[in-house]
Amino acid sequence: MTWNDMTIQKPNPTLDGGQSLTTSIKGAARRAGFDLVGVAPAISPPGLGHLTDWLANGFAGEMQYLPRREAAYEHPEHVMPNVRSVVMLAINYNTETDREGTNDVQSLATSARVARYAQGSADYHDLLRGKLKQLADAVHELQPGCRTRGVVDTAPLLERDFARLAGLGWFGKNTMLINKRAGSWLLLAALLTDLELETDVAHSTSHCGTCTRCLDVCPTDAFVAPYILDARRCISYLTIELKNQIPIELRDGVGDWLFGCDLCQDVCPWNRKAPITSEPAFQPQADLHPADALQILKMSESEFKARFQHSPLGRPGWDGLRRNAAIVLGNSGDPAVIAELVGCLEQAPPLVGEAINWALKKLRKGSQS
Repeated sequence: MTWNDMTIQKPNPTLDGGQSLTTSIKGAARRAGFDLVGVAPAISPPGLGHLTDWLANGFAGEMQYLPRREAAYEHPEHVMPNVRSVVMLAINYNTETDREGTNDVQSLATSARVARYAQGSADYHDLLRGKLKQLADAVHELQPGCRTRGVVDTAPLLERDFARLAGLGWFGKNTMLINKRAGSWLLLAALLTDLELETDVAHSTSHCGTCTRCLDVCPTDAFVAPYILDARRCISYLTIELKNQIPIELRDGVGDWLFGCDLCQDVCPWNRKAPITSEPAFQPQADLHPADALQILKMSESEFKARFQHSPLGRPGWDGLRRNAAIVLGNSGDPAVIAELVGCLEQAPPLVGEAINWALKKLRKGSQS
């Protein structure tokens, strides 16, 4: 059973045996491992104006691929010509609620946090693409000659907009999609098709009320207002997307986050009873729960590639992840790591070396006060 209850709006062709094509596709999606499934019409997304304003304000930062393909977001036909329906899918990656690690890090000072979705054994893009292929194969068996295209956050498609149109949930004040039963620990995917499927009732209400916990918890003040995120201040952006130095005024706020951030989801009341995933690929690996910032900083390029080639942690690159590790160590407040940082400085490239020098300055200042 899926966690979202759907109401059917449009008539749809019936397969032999009396089952509608849409119902059969939804069943195939669940068998492929998706936890939520709904269908939205292939229309111009309602949030297009919000995207335009958001880009105009420069909130995308260095993610210049977003404004470059701004026009393509106007309609899913730019992703797949003649598309008529968007099958929206979500998979739960919630693994556990405690933050006590299983990895025997060298000391509390070197302990570093990794966003929950990235603690597993696989890159979620690869996982979801495999499930999308399974679903697409099933759709082609049900309706030979149809066209489909799977999307996992790399094509110009406003997935959250279409997820809301498909009835999967509403937008929280932290801009995350929230489902009443599943919470917000969700990764989205879409299957575009030229089939005319039954569409679900769009989720038209919000259930956040006066709660502002997600906004208040952000240590870098990344939320300009409810529902508006300045990505340039978001810890996830700073530790993953940003290729240059992290702004000095935001480094204290990064805290012990090596990769990504879960804070605004950790405090969300809708996540208190969120179900735990049974997907093996999302189960936390010991060396990422927590990670050891000092080990990461000392990691050679070959070790980095071997360890993170098929992991989301490969995205910042070797230098980027070590930059993050140096900042985590600087925020530890433990002068015991000073000698280790000095030892890493000589061979460090500029991006990493600058972060190490910042960390040394902060730790030495703290030890003198």
